[in-house]
Amino acid sequence: MRAFCPECKNSLTGPKSAMGTRVNCPECRHSFFWTDRQHAGETFVVYDLETTGLDPEQDEFIQIAAMRFTAGSLCPEETFASFAKPRRAISSFIESYTGVGNRHVQHANRPEEVLCEFALWSGDSTLIAHNGLRFDSKFLAATCRRHGLPMREVHSIDSIHMSKMLFGKTRGTGHSLDHLISRLRIDSQGVRRHDARGDVEILGRAVAGMWQRLGLDRSFNGVPRHGAFLPQERR
Repeated sequence: MRAFCPECKNSLTGPKSAMGTRVNCPECRHSFFWTDRQHAGETFVVYDLETTGLDPEQDEFIQIAAMRFTAGSLCPEETFASFAKPRRAISSFIESYTGVGNRHVQHANRPEEVLCEFALWSGDSTLIAHNGLRFDSKFLAATCRRHGLPMREVHSIDSIHMSKMLFGKTRGTGHSLDHLISRLRIDSQGVRRHDARGDVEILGRAVAGMWQRLGLDRSFNGVPRHGAFLPQERR
């Protein structure tokens, strides 16, 4: 795997496992996170979904919330939040877990309509979700496929990767949002957990804290990315 020092442009080679680890350039001694690609964008969208279940092929999202993170700063005044009405009733278990019940989504738009609104709001920003690689990104793509929506690919970051870069990958080291709340000493009093609006507020603060502690640049270079899919913007 090849990487380039962002300071002197020296070319380095190393194993794929080096991705996301901090190294010192042997030429100029500049310290940077190993990555095979340098990104330039500085606009990100931290988001969270609540769903009717865990299977993206069978279940639907019932709530989405998001907050912008731009040029190294969280933007709490720039938010997106919406309920979505699924095609089957929300179970009592999901309502007790998320706080979202059938009465909340009764007059909401369908998930595919809400996703189109979110896609327009987020634009070309890089998405950030906690466990996004295994969960949130799959629901976004499944919603597009299920309803035949033309898709576009956007970059996405799973904030679990940031947690592993900061706190290590030793077996038994947890990287849940609850672990981040504890390790980063985030005050979650008065914030409802497992409600997308509450969780995205907590996640936004966690991302800001990890970004600062890791010493990342404004483009989050060095943090692994994956492709996520959103509906094409309707003009």
